Amino acid sequence: MIDNRVELTPLPSPLEAATCRRRLTIGLPKCMTRSERRFPLTPEAARNLTERGFCLLMEPGAAESIHYPDGAYSKGGVRFVTRRETLQADIVIHLAPLSVPDIGQLRKGALLLTLANFGRREGQEVVRRLLERRVINIAIDLIVDGYGHRPFADVMAEVSGRAAVTIASGMMADSERGKGILMGGVAGVSPCEVVILGSDLAASAAARSALGLGAMVRMFDSDVYRLRASLRQIGGGVIGSSIHPRALENALRTADVVISTDLDCPVVVEASGETLLKRGVLVFDLSSEPGRAFPTMPLRDLGENAAPESPDYRPGDPSSCHLCYCNAGSAVPRTAAMALSDTFITMLDDIAGCEGASSAIQLTPGLQDAALTFLGKAVNPRVARIAGVRHYDIRLLLSLS
Repeated sequence: MIDNRVELTPLPSPLEAATCRRRLTIGLPKCMTRSERRFPLTPEAARNLTERGFCLLMEPGAAESIHYPDGAYSKGGVRFVTRRETLQADIVIHLAPLSVPDIGQLRKGALLLTLANFGRREGQEVVRRLLERRVINIAIDLIVDGYGHRPFADVMAEVSGRAAVTIASGMMADSERGKGILMGGVAGVSPCEVVILGSDLAASAAARSALGLGAMVRMFDSDVYRLRASLRQIGGGVIGSSIHPRALENALRTADVVISTDLDCPVVVEASGETLLKRGVLVFDLSSEPGRAFPTMPLRDLGENAAPESPDYRPGDPSSCHLCYCNAGSAVPRTAAMALSDTFITMLDDIAGCEGASSAIQLTPGLQDAALTFLGKAVNPRVARIAGVRHYDIRLLLSLS
């Protein structure tokens, strides 16, 4: 028997929810920075977002760097518009720093998703312009989830670690510009030696790739607990050591590849230390601030050159024998895009579920820690120093709003 006294609360229909979400637009302008070849979304990810009710606005040719044609995105419901229209979206995704003129076209109060880019050019002017436009700038590589993981940073670190070893292997096997040797050697021929400074995710990914190719791998870190955890995760085959000067010096003498990652106590190899390195050694810097480990070596950005240059050997010029390669992740932009896409889908879905960026930041501590600017205030201490403005605690601002 039906009880007519029960009052039923009507729920919003899926069509109504989808209609509300369609009002949230995502802009995907083309990246004009040569060193950043990664693109945030694949066509499959774009289709997924449009099916979830988002409206994606993309500049023509924006995905050329990952070798996807515009037609692959248009089939997924992406609209192709002018660059200005992409910058007017509710959410703008652009991994590299936007130029000052582009920032001036952002909608006031818009959400801008980028990398931290603390070493950005025209940093002071860029930050001041973001503050003027009251833009909410989130650095995706600083986002921490509820489990203490860094979803975006970890993805990019793993890609960079594997890419560095793959690129090194190809460069060494090059019979004209390299040594013409295999990283793993063969029966009767010793394998190459790979020295890794650090034991973070990028270091572990590089170690696995090098082991898979048959190289002998040595890993150094000042944090013994992190080193132990990394060695346990890799599962054997890597020689781990604390950073003792003599042990590190001996390893650098015989290394064929040196990979530097983020360390709590950074290793700095000055010019005198570089003389220990063999001729033709390949040096990669995967840290957040490339150039600190080997300050006297010229940096070569792998994102700017699809085919990296090998060291140029010029007799009588010792500095010409060593180059430091950085930005390895941008050398494999399509893999990076595929790896980043799922993470972006999850993040954007959470933002839409919170009915906007401000609400999402208020409800998500991980986004709060990743915020650089928030509605006209510099909420990251380093960004505040770059711009020469006062730093505000975002939690205090949210509590007052």
